[in-house]
This record gives sequence, structure tokens and C-alpha cells, in this order.
Amino acid sequence: MESKVSRRLTEPVAPEVCEHIYAPRLARDFQAVFAHMTDLNQAHVLMLAACGLVSPAAARALAAGLLRMEEEGPGAVPLDPEREDSYFNYEAQLIRLIGADAGGRMHIARSRNDLTSALDRMRARDLLLDAGQALLSVEEHALDGAYRFRDVVMPGYTHLQPAQPVTYGFYLAGVAQSLARDFGRLSDAWARTNASPLGAGALAGTAFAIDREMLAKSLGFDGLVENALDAVATRDFGLEILAGLSQVAIGWSRVAQDYHVLVSHEFQTIEFPDRVTGTSSIMPQKKNPVVLEHLKGKAGQMLGLYVAAASAVKGTHFTNTIDGNRETMRGVWEAGEETLRCLSLFDLVIATARPNAALMRRRVTEDFCAATDLADLMVREAGLSFREAHHVVGAVVRAAMDAGLSAEGITPAMVDAAALSEAGRALHLPDEAVRRSLDPGSSVAARTLPGGPAPEAVARSVEAAQGRLEARRAALVARRTQLQAARDALKRAVRELAA
Repeated sequence: MESKVSRRLTEPVAPEVCEHIYAPRLARDFQAVFAHMTDLNQAHVLMLAACGLVSPAAARALAAGLLRMEEEGPGAVPLDPEREDSYFNYEAQLIRLIGADAGGRMHIARSRNDLTSALDRMRARDLLLDAGQALLSVEEHALDGAYRFRDVVMPGYTHLQPAQPVTYGFYLAGVAQSLARDFGRLSDAWARTNASPLGAGALAGTAFAIDREMLAKSLGFDGLVENALDAVATRDFGLEILAGLSQVAIGWSRVAQDYHVLVSHEFQTIEFPDRVTGTSSIMPQKKNPVVLEHLKGKAGQMLGLYVAAASAVKGTHFTNTIDGNRETMRGVWEAGEETLRCLSLFDLVIATARPNAALMRRRVTEDFCAATDLADLMVREAGLSFREAHHVVGAVVRAAMDAGLSAEGITPAMVDAAALSEAGRALHLPDEAVRRSLDPGSSVAARTLPGGPAPEAVARSVEAAQGRLEARRAALVARRTQLQAARDALKRAVRELAA
């Protein structure tokens, strides 16, 4: 029995190859690539007709057959793993509909290599647009929260130890800024993704006088991957996207880790509604942060996908290979699916987290978070160097802790005692000045420089960030519009040719 795809092969495909390579690939990929493959085939037929490489009759038959396949959908195509992949199964169905002579002409001047590379780039474009849109939604919710909670004073942490007073709105503004960079990294990949490899053939181009630019334009590509070998050998755009998605995952995981601590019974400074949590099968009092744990776990999986994809390609030859292309891109598609799911959950987390404002304020006072402001006061008003002031305040805090006092209990007398010990002289700071320097609200309010936590500084930064967000959203819409306009023009041309 001969192979269904090649006269060169005289034996049927081994059952093990069908079962473990071709059948799983078909089940995984055919539905996902059907629409793009239809567009690509229609664009190719239009180009062949325009260049006189097929007769008008064959072009009409091909166009009509492709339109019928598009209308009937992927479910109408019987999938046979002995035909290896999605393209051969698609082509076989077209030949069944319009005959071997016309159907067999669709593959003039191309290879599965440049075709598959183009499909990967078309799918990757969709992923970039969808991930960008999801990131914008999370960033928008973070900015909304940043403005709403700009007055909610809380401890800022370094090394998971209370550090200086900030606000919950300030924290969310920082998260939003990080998300904007994530968006930027993915957006930057667009130019290297949206380039057409069509016309590259298997690796050496084609001797047929085709129009590569026409193909690129009809499918919404911005230009060509000029070198034919590079066009089929490389999926570096996929690795670039996967690296960007991994960075997105690292970001959501770090925020989830923060929330995981802050919702714990020992902190209790952040609360989530019950619908965003789970419970225990045995302990009825439990309210488990299952979404946060899911996000952290998936971030690890995302990093694993990047390592697996990069490892698959690193030892391959610079040409078309299964391990270098298909296995690399499989990780991209899996990561894309997980990213979109996780960003929806991350959006839910950011939108529903609520600060316990009263407890935050109490903690930031008890934790001596404004101690740096007391040192700054000594520099400004008493002429100490900052290092001297640092030692004096450290001694003051130690004395207050030994006496069981919070920051509110620190007095000018305690400051003078520490100053005599550490700096050799009393400072005689006014009581009001000492109290004001140790007030967390005053500490936050004093930090009005751009990027600072003062409420008005956060409000300004949010307003500017929202303007930048809208500009990114408009750019994203423009890219979608460009692709849709090209697709609409393609469909009109195919219908005209078929008629």
C-alpha cells in the first residue's frame, strides 16, 4: 500500500507514528489553524490567478471550493492521521470537492515549510492582540484602585519587614506600571512577528514568478521575511513572545505572593470576597486563597514552557525541522492559553481585593515605619549627618520596643537620651516636630515628588498612566482593524473570483 501523501514512500505510515505523532497533532491543531489556513489558501489562489500561474477556470474552481470549505467549517473535513498534518488533510478535502486537477494546483510555488511558518505568525498575531487586551484590562483595574485607595496608608515592606509608610493606592500604581512594561514587551514583538515568510518555499524560494508582496498585503502582514532560508528556519518570534509571556507570569506571581501574605490570618490587611476563595473539606473555618495559589503555580509552568521551547530549538540546524519549529511553537500556544486564563483571574484579583484601612493604619504606626522621617528631621533641624541620625533613631526605636511603646510613644526626651549616647549631644527637638515626623500620614503626604506615595502624586501618576493606557488601547485597535480590513478585502476578492 502506498503512502497517501507521497509516491516516494512505498509503505503506509507505521501505526505508532500515526498514533503518537500525527493523530495528536491533528486533534490539537486542525481546529485552531482552520480559519487561518483558509485565509492563507485563498490569498495564495488569488496570487496564482493574478500572476497567471493557474488558468481562470482552475482559479474559479479553487476559489469556489475554498469558500465552500470555509462555509462548512472544520467539522466537515474528515481527518486522517495517515495524511500527516492539517495541510494535507485540508488539501485532500478540497480535491474531493473540486477534483484532483484543479485542487492539485493550489500547491504551486509553495511548501508546507513557508505555509506553516505563515500560519504560526498569523496565530501569534492573534495571541499578541488578545494578551495585550487582557493586560490592558488588568492595568485599568489597577489604576482605578490606585486612585480610589490613594489615601489608604499602609506599611511598605522590604525583605518582608515593615519599611516605610506608603498607601495601597501607591502599591497598585506600581503594579500598573509593571503591567504597562509587560504590554510594551509584547507590543514590541509585533514588528518581528507580523512579517510574511510566504514565497520562501521549502528553504530556497521558488522559480515561479509569484508576487510575495501581494501575498503579504492580502494577509495583513507589514512586510516580508526576505531571506527564504531564515523564513522557514526560524521561530525566534515565538520564543520572544514566550519570553514576554513568562515575564507577565513572573509579575502576576509576585503580586499574588504579596496578597498571599496580606490575606493571611497573621496580617489580615487585605480581604477578598468569598467568591474568589475556597474552603476546606474538613476544617469549616477555612477561607483559602485558591486563586492566588493557582496564579503562582501557573507562573512556574510558564517558565517551564519557555525553557522547554528554547531547549527544543537550541540544538537544531538552521533550517526547517520538526523539533526546532513545531515543538517550539507548541509551547507558545500552551503558554498563550494559560496566559489568557491567568490574566482573567489576575484581573479578578486586582478588581476585588479590598484593604483593611483601619488595621493597615494601626500596623504602620506600631511597626515604626516612619522612623526614617525622624532621622530626616534630625538632619534638617539638628545638623546631624544622616549616618549619625540613623544611629540615634535606631537607639530610640530599640528603647521604645524595650519599653513596650509604639512609635506614638516616642518623646523628645527619649530622642535626647539616644542622641547623647550616640552623637554626644542632646538635640532639643520640639515635641510637635517629633510627633509629626513619626506620623505615617504626614510621612506619606511629604513625598510629593513624581512617583512618590503622596495622594496627590499618585493621582497625577494615575492620570498620566491612564492617558498612556488609552494610547496603547488605540494602537491595539488599529492593529486589529488593519488585519480585519485585509481579511475583508481578501474575502471580497475570493468571492469575485469564484463568481
